[in-house]
Amino acid sequence: MAVAVAVTTAATGLAGTAFAGPSTAGVERTAASATTNATAVVEAARTAAFAHASATGVSKGDELQAQDVMIDPEGARHVRFVRTHGDLPVLGGDLVVHLDHKLAYTGVTRAADHTVEPATSKAKLTARQAAAKAARAAKGEASGARLVVDARGGASALAYQVTVTGQGGSRTVVVDAVTGTVRSNTPDSDEFLSPKLLDTLRERGETAEPETGAGSPAPAGLLGSGASGAARYPATAKGTGKTLFVGTVGLTTTQTSRGHYQLKDPSRYGTETRDAKGSYTEKFSAGTKFTNTTNVWGNGATTSRATAAADAQYGVTKTLDFYKSTFQRKGIRNNSKAAQAMVHWGSKVANAFWDPACTCMLYGDGDGQMFKKPLVVLDVTGHELTHGVVEATADLQPTFVDSDGNQYGEPGSLNESLADIFGSNVEFYAKNAKDTPDYLVGEKLGLEQKFLRRLDRPSLDTLEGTIDYWSPDVYYTEVHAGSGVSSHAYYLLAEGSGKKKIGSVTYNSPTYHNIAVKGIGRTKATAIFYRALTRYMVSTTDFHQARVATLKAAKDLYGTNSTEYKTVDKAWSAVNVTAANTPAARH
Repeated sequence: MAVAVAVTTAATGLAGTAFAGPSTAGVERTAASATTNATAVVEAARTAAFAHASATGVSKGDELQAQDVMIDPEGARHVRFVRTHGDLPVLGGDLVVHLDHKLAYTGVTRAADHTVEPATSKAKLTARQAAAKAARAAKGEASGARLVVDARGGASALAYQVTVTGQGGSRTVVVDAVTGTVRSNTPDSDEFLSPKLLDTLRERGETAEPETGAGSPAPAGLLGSGASGAARYPATAKGTGKTLFVGTVGLTTTQTSRGHYQLKDPSRYGTETRDAKGSYTEKFSAGTKFTNTTNVWGNGATTSRATAAADAQYGVTKTLDFYKSTFQRKGIRNNSKAAQAMVHWGSKVANAFWDPACTCMLYGDGDGQMFKKPLVVLDVTGHELTHGVVEATADLQPTFVDSDGNQYGEPGSLNESLADIFGSNVEFYAKNAKDTPDYLVGEKLGLEQKFLRRLDRPSLDTLEGTIDYWSPDVYYTEVHAGSGVSSHAYYLLAEGSGKKKIGSVTYNSPTYHNIAVKGIGRTKATAIFYRALTRYMVSTTDFHQARVATLKAAKDLYGTNSTEYKTVDKAWSAVNVTAANTPAARH
């Protein structure tokens, strides 16, 4: 079987959280040898999965397709699989098989805690009937239905998976192939602002007044600078962005011919921002290219359509640089492919999205009432692109979605939390004077509470009702509100409990039962959470499983007797996530 997977190898320290460790000598390999090695690792992991079926849950009729191979310098190997059963894709059937340096089985992280064989393999509904039910449920146009095994929850069922497209974007609807019940109806895009939050803002009559960063002088050598003396086109050029939120910044662009430029970065895999021109398209190719003859993009105000594009392109490239510099991750999917963005998406859309349908960022211009400017803020971009990273790795999914589109469940909350964690880290990486780094999220949106969420004391967010500590009720908490549990644990791991001032922001992080926590620093905390995401989390990981995942990551990086490992345990205890209160039954 051909293996078409991303092979993750990286340097150590935070600059290679693919592994992080004391030494990287001999880690680099040629592409050919890495691919050959990956093939052997995949075959060993697949064989081990069937040999240890009682632990992995793999059974007769299952086939495993490798999605990622991670090779650690200390010797461990990890292979992420998705599964088919009887040639049907299995929803919630993903797993990661762990091997030692000799390719011997050491363990598994699995989504489904049961075998995935459904009670029946014969559908009572036709594909057309399922598509019609899905279209009614999602209020859009269905584009066909495919049979799948839905292994999410406590049992497996034969079902149809249907993509439904409407004005607000596409949704994935899963319809039981026997009963016709709609098992799930989930938006494909990850919205930065939830329907519940937008309703709260309307009820309060609140109008956001975004704090812009326009008016800064151009850095030396930026304005009007292009590809000097370029004899062949296209060529890499140095342009200038006059943004809404981060002042005047340098942008790497493409000179397409003498005196003509395109907002496309050839030094970052061809990463590009386009203009959706008010359409609701989810096809990047349908966007209009930004081109000009000056290589200066925007004017610092919304009167230029290119201004929002400059913010978006800056945010996207800084996010890519953060992941590459910090984790040696080459692109959102770690495949050296371009990241893409479209601004001016839709009509009066007060939101920003990561959209898997087009694998791109979509930015609305605001609704003209609550949000009067495009949501092209740096940490919003870092947050949303991190959803793309999560999708490409653990693919954490909400447990259920209500009729208004609000998402619930711990895996979805963990997804939002990781997006906040790494989105904040993008700010720390960028070090932009107009958007100084902090542990706040959405602080540039102009909300009355001065931020949308914060990691040190999540409950200060009264708009979403974000929580500080875990309880069984978290299952029924909207995912942005529930994200506070793991965001709080991360902050405590990085910075510790109590009061402290970092930059211009004063933090005061409480703990459950007043447990005192001394932080290990943002660098190490981020390395642990990234390794946990990429190696030890799957689509159904909840907070207690995230605790285990981060402990395993800390063990890999620093050892079980280390201060780092012990602080991970204490940080989770400080948000009431412990081994002792792990629920007996998973939702």
